[in-house]
Amino acid sequence: MADSTSCRIHGLDRLEPRRILCCQLRQIGDVLLLTPSIHMLKKRWPNAVIDVFTEKKCAPVLENNPDVDHVWALDRKMGVLEALRYYRTVGTGGGRGRYDLVIDFQQLPRIRWVMLFSDAPVKLSYPPPWYNQLVYTHWAKVSGPYAAKCKAGVIMHAFGLPWENEPPRISLTEAEKAHARAELASWGLAPGQTLVTVDATHRRVSRLWPAGHYARLLALAAQQRPDLRFLLLYGPGELDMATQVRDLAREAGLGAENLLLPPRLTTLREMAAIQSLAALHLGNCSSPRHFAVAVGTRSLTVRGSTSDAWTYPGGGHEDVSLGLPCQPCGESGCPHDLKCLTGLAPEVVLPRLLSMLPPAA
Repeated sequence: MADSTSCRIHGLDRLEPRRILCCQLRQIGDVLLLTPSIHMLKKRWPNAVIDVFTEKKCAPVLENNPDVDHVWALDRKMGVLEALRYYRTVGTGGGRGRYDLVIDFQQLPRIRWVMLFSDAPVKLSYPPPWYNQLVYTHWAKVSGPYAAKCKAGVIMHAFGLPWENEPPRISLTEAEKAHARAELASWGLAPGQTLVTVDATHRRVSRLWPAGHYARLLALAAQQRPDLRFLLLYGPGELDMATQVRDLAREAGLGAENLLLPPRLTTLREMAAIQSLAALHLGNCSSPRHFAVAVGTRSLTVRGSTSDAWTYPGGGHEDVSLGLPCQPCGESGCPHDLKCLTGLAPEVVLPRLLSMLPPAA
C-alpha cells in the first residue's frame, strides 16, 4: 500500500452511512491492524452497522469485537461459480440491507469482485492503478509510518478523521482468559514465575532469526532471571521450528523447567489469551507481535528485512536490528547471507530483553 499524493474524495463531506463494509482478506496480522480503522469509523458513525469481509482463517480476530456487526468469512476452497455467487451476496448485503459505503483496504481480486457486484454509492480505497479505477467511486491517499495508521489513512483523508494512535484490538472474554490460566498451569507455569511468550517461527527466511540465536538468548536470560518461563508459540506447520528451538536451548544450558512447549496447536484466540497473561512477548516480525499490542503485553521484535513501520509507536513496544545499510529491504530472499539476522548476536539482544521485564517477584 504505497503512499500517494493523488486523491479523489469529492462529495464525501456530507456522507452519513447507515451500513458500512470493510474489506481486508489477509493476513491475520493485517486484519488485526484493521481494527483501529474500524473503531475510528464506529466512533465517527456510532449508529452505523459495520461489517467486515475477510478470509475464514482471519475471522476469529474479529470475534466479540463490539465495533463489528457481522463478518463475511471467505472460504478460499470454494469453486469459481460458488465464489462468484458469494461475492455477489457479500457485495449486495446478503439480505441484510444495501451498503452505503464499501472500503477496500487491500485491492485484491476477490475484493474487486465484491466491489463490482455492490451497488453502494461510495466505493472507497487508496489510489488504484489506472486499470482498476472504474472499480471505485472515490479514493484517498494513505498515511504512515505505522502500518495501522497507513491503513487508516484512507478514511482519515476521505472523512477528516483524526489519528489518535489507536492500538489494534481483540476482545477476549473472561472465560478465555481463565482457560488460558488453566492451560498454562497444566503446562508447568507456577505462581511467581514470569511468563515470556516467544515466536521463533516465520515462513520467510529474511524475517527468521536463527533458532540457535533464540536458544542462546533464552539460556542467557534464564541465567540472570531463573524465574523466567519461556512459552514457544507456533502455528500450523511450525511445530518443527519450535521443537528445534527447544532442543537447542536445552543444549545451551536452559533448564527443562524454564521452557514450555504447548502439547497441541493453540487457536488464535487461545494464543491471544495466553499472551495477555505474559510479561513480555519476544519474536520475529509476524502476527503475534500485533496480538501482544492488542492485549496490552509489552513486545520486543527482532527485525530482519522489515522496517520499523510495523512497530506500534506507543510505550512498551520495541524492535532491535543491526541497522545495516541494506535494512530494511522488504525482500523475501537475501544476497548477503542474511547478515542482518545471523549477525545479530544474542548477547546484543539480551540487555534489551532484560530491561523490558518487570522485577522478579
